[in-house]
Amino acid sequence: MTYLRKPDWLRTKLYSESNFSHVSQVIKQHGLHTICTSGRCPNQSECWSRGTATLMIAGDICTRSCKFCNTITGRPLPLDPEEPRKVAESIKLMELRHAVITSVDRDDLKDHGANHWAETIRSVKTTNPEITLEVLIPDFDGREDLIDLIINEKPNIISHNLETVRRLTPQIRTKAKYDTSLKVLNYIASKGVKAKTGIMLGLGETEEEVLQLMDDALKNGCSIMTIGQYMQPSRKNVAVTEYIHPDKFAEYKQIALQKGFSQTESGPFVRSSYYAEKHV
Repeated sequence: MTYLRKPDWLRTKLYSESNFSHVSQVIKQHGLHTICTSGRCPNQSECWSRGTATLMIAGDICTRSCKFCNTITGRPLPLDPEEPRKVAESIKLMELRHAVITSVDRDDLKDHGANHWAETIRSVKTTNPEITLEVLIPDFDGREDLIDLIINEKPNIISHNLETVRRLTPQIRTKAKYDTSLKVLNYIASKGVKAKTGIMLGLGETEEEVLQLMDDALKNGCSIMTIGQYMQPSRKNVAVTEYIHPDKFAEYKQIALQKGFSQTESGPFVRSSYYAEKHV
């Protein structure tokens, strides 16, 4: 297999170590997981240096095996009943004003972990009453009763990622379905909550398909979108087919805003929680 060489614009910057070390210490002391580490996010140094992090709940073993993701796949451990408290206390220690929480998929559980999600949100808001909160949720197989458990806890933004265009979804996301994700976004928006989604470029999609995805997301009530470059986290993951130039990302941002998205982050290093505090 031939691997593409990374272009110059995909070089990360170094950031202050002070806040990075503080955030890292809090996360380790409480035995927490972050998508920053599990997903090998290129922005980890920048975000942790700003004193922000995306916490991942329900363990670090996922029941799904999406081809783009570096999270471990397998049989998850039982949920930690202390995790909601640990997450809430960690956010307070990190002195976050805005927090992002995500999770692995828990298809092994009858409620897909939705009640654990609700308890975590409740605990975070009780311990940190001034905080604004974004949650990046799984699809819960499209079950509205489970999505309601999240909505009822009133996070400021509920995000669910489409990840890629319709044609590539079966190859890239395995179990997840494009239309199920649109249904999730539609239901969130129908309840008056800000709905947000994110996609990756460089998986073999065409511009026409990206523009169609934008239209699909808007039609289903999504108002915030992030667009980033897919970067292969390990050799077991699907290979990058193209590195998109920053100028093209800038063009996609303008198109998305013109189409009607209220906010769009678009760039090679953009991930779904990148500068998430701006989206509230």
